[in-house]
Formats: sequence, C-alpha cells, structure tokens
Amino acid sequence: MRIGVVVFPGSNCDRDALYAVERVGAEPVALWHAERTLKGSDALILPGGFSYGDYLRPGAIARFAPVMQSVERFAREGGPVLGVCNGFQVLCEAHLLPGALLRNDALRFVCRRVRVRVERTDTPWTSGCGAGEELVLPVAHNDGCYFADGGTLDALEEEGRVVLRYLENPNGSVNDIAGVCNEGRNVVGVMPHPERASDPLLGSEDGLGILRSVLVGAAL
Repeated sequence: MRIGVVVFPGSNCDRDALYAVERVGAEPVALWHAERTLKGSDALILPGGFSYGDYLRPGAIARFAPVMQSVERFAREGGPVLGVCNGFQVLCEAHLLPGALLRNDALRFVCRRVRVRVERTDTPWTSGCGAGEELVLPVAHNDGCYFADGGTLDALEEEGRVVLRYLENPNGSVNDIAGVCNEGRNVVGVMPHPERASDPLLGSEDGLGILRSVLVGAAL
C-alpha cells in the first residue's frame, strides 16, 4: 500500500509521518502542495505543522493549494484520508470535516502527552484499534479547541462520528472531542499526533495502531 503524505510550506511533521508510514510496513510517498498528482497513493495523510505560516487562520490558505483539488476528489470518492493537527484544521477548512479548531481555551500553546479513548473502530484509521482502547498521544497546538454548533454536535454524537475523545482535555474542546470523521467515515481528523508515538525511541508506540489501521482495512 502506498500512503501519500502532503507537504505544505510550513509543514513540520511530514518527515515524522513518512517515517511512521514506513514503520507500519506501507510505502511512504511525499506529495508536494503545488502538484496535483497523488502519485498513485492508496491513502493520504495531511500532517501537522503551520501550513503557510497559519496566516489568516490555520489551514485557511492550505485548503486552496493545487494538491487539495486532488485530495478532495480522492476523499469524495471514498479514499481514506487522515488529517493530524494542522491537517485536521485543513480538512475542516476544506469542508471535508465538520466544525472548526479554535484557539485553546487557556490561550496558550499546549505541548504534552494526553490520554485519549478510541470511540469508534469503524473507520479506516481506527479499525486496528480496540473499542474503548486508551492511548497516550502527544499534542502540540495553539488552535486545537474543537467547536461545532449544537446541531452538528448532536449529529456527530448520534451518528457515532466522534472517533477519539480526550480523557484529559488540554484545550477546551466541546464534548472532549479529539477527533471526528465525515459521514462516509473515510475522512478522519485528529488533533493528537500518532506519528510522534510510533517508535520506542520516542517513548511510545501507541500511535502505530491508528496508522496501521488503514492496512487492516485494506486487508494487507
């Protein structure tokens, strides 16, 4: 399986993601923001960082990058897409995921490990995890407070589209939401960084379950 990692100007977790993809046994493929080709990728990751310097607001400019036309088409055709941190913000700006990521409630950058619970295993990015499984994953963001209007929140909860939930809410996200998926369940966004918990040298391999899931779903 080829997993493409989109690189925007300002991305800073792309190399971590490429390394983690290799760790789970898939072929990592770097995708440049200015090109429209996905190079035959079977799945896509939009990594963390500060795309385009977070000007205007995180993800607001990246959603208009040439590669995003292909990403949006891939997602709407059912291809598995994972957005991590800034990648989550980009997917929300592109309307591939509902809601928005606002400034942390404490108005401070948070950078630490947090406990999260896997709420749903019926997505391509969590199918290899256990329902209710607790993971310890790093977070590092200034704008990670998930927000959606009441109707959208009700729909997310009723339709089982909250994928990860904080057990230690670091940013004031509503309903302790750490990750959601789209209606088709193939597009997932999470604020914690699974790629930064993908090697014992990093202190944890808890993130591998998420990244390996897409291989489980593809029966590879």
